[in-house]
Amino acid sequence: MSAITASMVAELRAKTDAPMMECKKALTEAQGDMTKAEELLRVKLGTKAGKAASRVTAEGVVAIFIQGYTGALIEVNCETDFVTKNDSFLTMAQASVELIAHHNPANAEALSALTYSQDSYGPTLEDVRKGLIGKIGENMTFRRFKRFDSGSKLASYLHGTRIGVVVEYEGDDLAAKDVAMHVAAMKPVSLTSADVPAELIEKERSVATAKATESGKPADIVNKMIEGAVQKYLKEVSLFNQSFVKNDKQTVEQMLKEKGCNVKGFTMFVVGEGIEKKVDDFAAEVAAQVAAAQQSS
Repeated sequence: MSAITASMVAELRAKTDAPMMECKKALTEAQGDMTKAEELLRVKLGTKAGKAASRVTAEGVVAIFIQGYTGALIEVNCETDFVTKNDSFLTMAQASVELIAHHNPANAEALSALTYSQDSYGPTLEDVRKGLIGKIGENMTFRRFKRFDSGSKLASYLHGTRIGVVVEYEGDDLAAKDVAMHVAAMKPVSLTSADVPAELIEKERSVATAKATESGKPADIVNKMIEGAVQKYLKEVSLFNQSFVKNDKQTVEQMLKEKGCNVKGFTMFVVGEGIEKKVDDFAAEVAAQVAAAQQSS
């Protein structure tokens, strides 16, 4: 049997993205045959998809695709920020958003069933997802997506890969692009004050009530303080009432009127928003990996 060298392990790791110790084990089992070792890894790590399914995917990327008056926005999640730089993961994310735009799947299950092949995996997007889970060693999920085909023009803005915005509009293209950028920066929750969800208003009212009550002022003053706080909140979180990020002397609504642009709606995805992230003890994790490596050597 030929000796398993560090360069052989490095070569196999570059081909498969598998952990170093797994590469060494595969090469040993394959008696130094690189092709056989790669096959062994793909079979072995392919089983990781089921084990990884329960792990939290709070990192990831947002991808956008627009073609004419049709477009799509998707959030694809993974476990660590490291994977968000992986070319195969990024390719799958972009492919998934294009599939949504072209085929209009009803949900994540329907999206996953669409025909797609990548990195020798297929014939469906789900097969590619499972294959990459095995190859990279992390869980991946298609968390949420939205397709646009209302007949309105579409403008978009990506802040890196973590925040994505699509704006539906009529009129000036540059103004709409500026609004998409503004939404990413200021994160409004609705177009107008009237559109702010009732649960958010009640939450703000509850906070305002607690603060106003502590002031010790008369009831009528307290009520005015509460209503004032709620109205201030509504202006702060509604797009049209916000001060335009490029010119705080005018509101977004005023800017749009000046530019002749009518924004009909917007959608913003922020990676991991609303997901409870797992807090890992990094030192303990490293110690566990070292111990495992020593046991297997």
